[in-house]
This record gives sequence, structure tokens and C-alpha cells, in this order.
Amino acid sequence: MNKYYIGLTGGIGSGKSSVAGFLQAWGATIIDADQISRDATAAGGLAIDAIEKAFGGQVITAERALDRAAMRELVFQDPAAKQALESIIHPLVRQEMQRQAMAAQGAYVVFDIPLLIEGLLRYQGFLNRICVVDCEEDTQIQRVTQRSGLSPEMVRQIMQNQASRAQRLAHADDVIHNGAQTTLENLQQQCQQLHNQWLVLAAQQEGQSV
Repeated sequence: MNKYYIGLTGGIGSGKSSVAGFLQAWGATIIDADQISRDATAAGGLAIDAIEKAFGGQVITAERALDRAAMRELVFQDPAAKQALESIIHPLVRQEMQRQAMAAQGAYVVFDIPLLIEGLLRYQGFLNRICVVDCEEDTQIQRVTQRSGLSPEMVRQIMQNQASRAQRLAHADDVIHNGAQTTLENLQQQCQQLHNQWLVLAAQQEGQSV
């Protein structure tokens, strides 16, 4: 059976987690790329040995987890270190995502990937659709500062390292609007409409594969 794969993405503060929560409640399988990455770099994670071999023991804690502060400092001093780290983690994340997808029982599978557009080449030919949760940049900044205590300047810096709003929308097959004026009820209605559409598309694909 061919499963139907949807990539869910959005900038920081867009409300992507709320969307994933609705879809999961309605029976979709949610595969969280960030959680897989965190697991891979946690104590005893699959990436730890390779990270230690590449960067040395100074970026590994006593519990054999990635020392994120030390790694951030290393990346700051040597931008090439970021690419080297990603070359270790990303294949492991992709492999685990595929493993979880093959075991999924939901009507369709949603891959929650915050930096999907930034790494789009890794997912081309893998996803059936891309859904972007979109909102105004000012709204992103306001939401993140309120929930995290980060300064607006720090949030802007994070956003500058992500794909722009226009870049995300350019690659979107579906868009969920979650701007400053969007109520939770309206957000749920948008999600419900797309959920129903995806159920139909998933059933069509399954029928074609039989």
C-alpha cells in the first residue's frame, strides 16, 4: 500500500504545533522531525558516536549527549561545522522518519518539519504535498516573545535563519492561515477542511496502488 505523505511546515510562532494537534486527534499519524533529531543527539542517541568522532569529546557531555552550548560555540567559530553536524544528523532523521512512516496506521502521514523548505532537496520525490502554516511576521515575533521571553531582536535573528514567508508560500500546495485575527475555531475549521481533502486524496492513491 502506498501511504500518503504530507509535509507540514511554518516559521517560528506560526502555530504549526496546534495544527498538528488537530490532525493527530482526527487520526493522522504525526512524525516530528525535531523530536527525532533531539532523540538522536540525546544521551546514547544514534548520532553521538559519529559526532564525537567528527568534533571530539568536547561537544559530548558526561551523560554522552550532545553538549548544545559547546556545539553552538563551535559552529559560531567555524561555520563549516554546522554543515558537518547536519551531514551526520539529517540522514539519521530521514531514516527514522521513513521507519516510522512505514509503521504508521493513520489514513495519511504528516511529517512535521520546521525547516522543510530550507532542506527541500532532501524531501523531493518523497512528499505528496506541502502544507504551510502562515502568519504575518509581526505576529510571529509577538507570539514567540510572549511565550519564550526572547527579545524581539533575537526572534528576528532566528527568523532570518529560516526561509522567508514568501519562500514557504512559493512551495505550498496547501496554506493554513493563522494570523493575528485568526480564532482557534477558524483555525480548526481550516484544518478540518484540509483533513477531509487529504482523506480523499489518500484513498484515491490507495485505490490506484491496489
